[in-house]
Amino acid sequence: MKRLIECVPNFSEGRDLAKVDAIVAAMRAVPGVFLLDRQSDADHNRSVITMVGEPDAVAEAALRGVGKAAELIDLTRHRGEHPRLGATDVVPFIPLEGSTIEDCVAIARSVGREIWKRYRIPVYFYEAAAQRPERANLENIRSGQFEGLLEEVMRDPDRSPDVGDPRLHPTAGATVVGARKLLIAYNIHLNTPDVAIAKNIAKAIRFSSGGLRYVKAIGVDLKSRRLAQVSTNLTDFEQTPLHRVFELVKREAERYGVAIAGSEIIGLVPGRAMELTAEFYLRLENFSAAQVLENRMESALEGSASGVGRDATAFESAQAASAVPHENLGEPARREDALQQTLKSAAETAMEAARNAAELFEKLGQLEALAAPSMLRDIRAGRSMAAAAAQGALESVAVNLRSVADPEFSRKMKADADSLKSRIMEQPAGVDKL
Repeated sequence: MKRLIECVPNFSEGRDLAKVDAIVAAMRAVPGVFLLDRQSDADHNRSVITMVGEPDAVAEAALRGVGKAAELIDLTRHRGEHPRLGATDVVPFIPLEGSTIEDCVAIARSVGREIWKRYRIPVYFYEAAAQRPERANLENIRSGQFEGLLEEVMRDPDRSPDVGDPRLHPTAGATVVGARKLLIAYNIHLNTPDVAIAKNIAKAIRFSSGGLRYVKAIGVDLKSRRLAQVSTNLTDFEQTPLHRVFELVKREAERYGVAIAGSEIIGLVPGRAMELTAEFYLRLENFSAAQVLENRMESALEGSASGVGRDATAFESAQAASAVPHENLGEPARREDALQQTLKSAAETAMEAARNAAELFEKLGQLEALAAPSMLRDIRAGRSMAAAAAQGALESVAVNLRSVADPEFSRKMKADADSLKSRIMEQPAGVDKL
């Protein structure tokens, strides 16, 4: 099973998109990492990048992003509505398939040490990776922001970083690295420019001030839109769902004679969060997640993938069998015949796995042309996995054919392999690989 993690680095630049392009480009050389989302906000002057992949690849991509951000972003000249401590402000790692929060803690600690080693940027650890209880909350670490901590860190040992010298980088500040569960960044816009109202509402709804559990909130002035914003983070959307936050903000806003002008998700949102909200507002009876088309499609994809997995298991067994001496065969000729038969069987098994994966790749391509925009990312990710499975199986075919002595068999298998390769040459267009 592959181990997948998510990383959502936040960079203190949301106005100069050429700089954001360069930061993303710095991560493109790392294979095996996929960029799922990228959002920049000029008022916040901040960009949020969402990427997934295997742990080592994601860690290296994050490190390269930190390095490029340090080259391009000068916090002494940075101004924005969002609190920040570093050019790369936060780098959270989130466990996905085959990984745990403990895995992400280890990755966060390793990345933090490497940030200091490569770039001499000090690092604080937060959430599950925190080394001191009071640093589990990001707001405690970021108190005073870059300007305040620049002086304080040198005179107050309690503000010293977890990694690096007790001073900030002169232009890149410090980076906060951590491990956490899935988080939803959810902003609600008010139809007033009075940021004091947004700040009062934020104070009323956030947990640290006695509000909703698993909610962090601040009030923000959206100067470009002449609106005030209640900017929230939901750290456990199943315990405190989106609709509960929306309804409480709506109720508090009414006390000031204002209304909600709209809301937005920053980054990506788990499907389950939207299901809970739809169930609440639509008052759905006997609703099940299995009724969601994307969920049903994912189950179908997993079923197809398990079929390929069974083929792969059979192939591995055939390989193992070919390596075991057949003591009961007696003479060398009989042993060689048995070995050749095993190699052919292994090649045929791998070829069948490749055919199944190629067929899945093509069917998903047909589905992509008919799918709603909300389904495209999952379909394209499935196509990528199907193409990779087919390619891996074809490589196994090639390995076995090197030792097959039957030229006609080898010729036919190579022709079949070339045909399958041509079927999976087209790559999914909608998944931006870093």
